[in-house]
Amino acid sequence: MSRLLFWIILIVVIGFAVRAKLRAAIRKSQLQQQEGWRQQQYQQQGRQAEPASIENMTSCAHCGLHFPASEAVRADGLDYCSPAHVRLPPR
Repeated sequence: MSRLLFWIILIVVIGFAVRAKLRAAIRKSQLQQQEGWRQQQYQQQGRQAEPASIENMTSCAHCGLHFPASEAVRADGLDYCSPAHVRLPPR
């Protein structure tokens, strides 16, 4: 009796695992189709998909922290991460 119960439970667990895998595959396929549709819309409008903007990085002359160059505080030809570090000596 316990062997029969074991096999029934095993079959049910395998069934749930297979079902979960199939659902995940279907969701992934749908997401890929949506992304393809977006690419087609951009191409039909005569433009390419907009790439993520990349910003130059710089490091603080005092502490060495890397941060976007647009946020730099510049003094004496050096980049600093904050006005407080401008007052401190560079490394």
